[in-house]
Amino acid sequence: MADTQASPEPEASLAANGHAGGNTSLSGNPATQSLCDVPVVRRASSYGRVDDALLRHLRSIMGDSNVTTNRTVLEQHGRDESYHEPMPPNAVVFPQSTHHVQQLVAACAARRVPVIPYGAGTSLEGHVAAYGTMREAVLGVTAVLPNGQVIKTGSRARKSSSGYDLTRLIVGSEGTLAVVTEVSLRLFPQPEAVSAAVCPFTSVAGAVDTVIETIQTAIPVARIEFLDEVQVDAVNRYSKTHLELSPTLFFEFHGTAAAVEEQAKQVSTIASSNGRGSFQWSTAPEERSKLWAARHSAYYAALALRPNSKGLLADVCVPISRLTELVLLAKEEIRQAQLVAPIVGHVGDGNFHVLFIVDPDDQAELAAVKRVNDSLVARAIAVGGTCSGEHGVGYGKLPFLESEHGRPALDAMAALKAAWDPLNLFNPGKIGQFTPP
Repeated sequence: MADTQASPEPEASLAANGHAGGNTSLSGNPATQSLCDVPVVRRASSYGRVDDALLRHLRSIMGDSNVTTNRTVLEQHGRDESYHEPMPPNAVVFPQSTHHVQQLVAACAARRVPVIPYGAGTSLEGHVAAYGTMREAVLGVTAVLPNGQVIKTGSRARKSSSGYDLTRLIVGSEGTLAVVTEVSLRLFPQPEAVSAAVCPFTSVAGAVDTVIETIQTAIPVARIEFLDEVQVDAVNRYSKTHLELSPTLFFEFHGTAAAVEEQAKQVSTIASSNGRGSFQWSTAPEERSKLWAARHSAYYAALALRPNSKGLLADVCVPISRLTELVLLAKEEIRQAQLVAPIVGHVGDGNFHVLFIVDPDDQAELAAVKRVNDSLVARAIAVGGTCSGEHGVGYGKLPFLESEHGRPALDAMAALKAAWDPLNLFNPGKIGQFTPP
């Protein structure tokens, strides 16, 4: 869930009992790092308090071990990797069933206590290039609404034109509309063969142009990751790798042994026309694991460039055809602002991140980061992109929503929120602002 900083109002934080397993994300950063604080105005009198009576009631339903006010657990569920001040909830509840969630929601609604659905707390996703986003993989959900009712969305049919697509509405709503308790997922077969490749380039443009041509040629590459020379240096220092200090692409190919070899050859040919260096690929599992482990550690590798720093993350996504232009503009603005800001990206879908590594006490530096980020987001939206490719809106990206979607669309979102959650109890203040009656 993006920007998992808890609401300033008293609340219960709902923690999912089951975490998604087998996450093979390329993201590498545990949560969204928002770049600006937005005051969320609420009337304190609108919400009730988590008192002893409510805690006793919840414990009678779920058992003492599943309702906690332990300080360590509260702090764990009240912070993320952003520079927001931690805001621990008043209680964390671990429901064991959909019925438990129903009872919890009903109890909190009766007392006007906000609820923040909390999952694994990773905000991670991977393998988008070959298999699509998680939104596309979700076939249906079981969810508890703010009024305590349970809905099931989707069906086992291959297609449906029946009613509104509530599955897509709930997925990505950041816990503001419903608490998801069950998910039906699209599965993919394990590939017969897997290979990974690393390829340095003489320029950022050459690397990104290779991505564009690979996608446009419809080569079924499973992963494409971009690291600029600053990020490569950080990874080498942190993960003890020996990558060439150049803009670099990591690839992964899935398929039959023959198909994997052919994909690698095709990509190598494209890269050759864009100023690549060596093109090294391997099917050895240990080599692949080492390569992707280095990529997964990119966020912490970047932080290690400046001890005691904080990482602030830009998360734009643009049409593939405009990717080179936007990455080069970002590099130039970073240079002019004299910031430490590696660029990494799951560029197979047009998504890239600028990791601003800053001194959180340096107001001038923070102001420079905000200027560069705001400019980057504005440029992304201007070319038909988005302010957030994967990590969500939370608090930090609220200022960009109107320029991306327009006021009528935001009004429609507010109307949806009001219809589903009229008391504004589910993750209040995220995505949009709504004051309950």
